[in-house]
Amino acid sequence: MALSNSSLEAKIISELQARGFVTTGEHAQAANMAAAIAAAVVAEITENAQVVVSGGSSAGTYQVT
Repeated sequence: MALSNSSLEAKIISELQARGFVTTGEHAQAANMAAAIAAAVVAEITENAQVVVSGGSSAGTYQVT
């Protein structure tokens, strides 16, 4: 399964709402914050995540794409 900004954003918004955050309305900023967090998390993982294979013919460290 590929990482998705929109999927992660929806999950963050859902969790914020479950904890009483207001995510809609003229002055609500929680949804914007969720979008920023989701984008940053996806970017960090896709740019820097690595998988270490410790044995076998594929042993080594590989970039997650």
